[in-house]
Amino acid sequence: MKKSILTIALLHNTLVAQELNFSLGLDIGESRDGIGIYRVVIQKDFETIFYENESLFISGYHEASLNFWDSKNTDLWVVAYSPIFTLNFITMSEYTPYFDLGIGIAAVSKKYTDFRNLSSHFQFEDRFGFGIKRANLDFHIRYMHYSNAGLRKPNDGIDIFLVGFGYKF
Repeated sequence: MKKSILTIALLHNTLVAQELNFSLGLDIGESRDGIGIYRVVIQKDFETIFYENESLFISGYHEASLNFWDSKNTDLWVVAYSPIFTLNFITMSEYTPYFDLGIGIAAVSKKYTDFRNLSSHFQFEDRFGFGIKRANLDFHIRYMHYSNAGLRKPNDGIDIFLVGFGYKF
């Protein structure tokens, strides 16, 4: 029993001593035609800061997500990956406002929803958002667009507005 407690304590201290440097997040939103969107995301920061001065810095992260689109009659699952670039503003407070921008790829479980013909299982995931970070918390609002970029016709695409939060470990 003592060995188990000691092992758990050592493992805990080892994990705490190492910065895991990933975030988990939840987003909820809706498309213009009433499709409910629910996302679970995992993010891993880039190892690089691309630009930095006294008022801002440019960095980014990798994001993988599992999405559920709750349509009237045809629900979809979406798996996506996007590299995201962030423009972070340095402030004199503990809050860091930011803008993010990214283009990634997605696989949808069905080509059709009640209102849209996506024409292929392969989609691009485009996004623009803004948010604010404080310590390990992140609160954000995003606009996202999914489409196949005209690779197949018709290319109805879907526009989504989301709010969400994340926690960095």
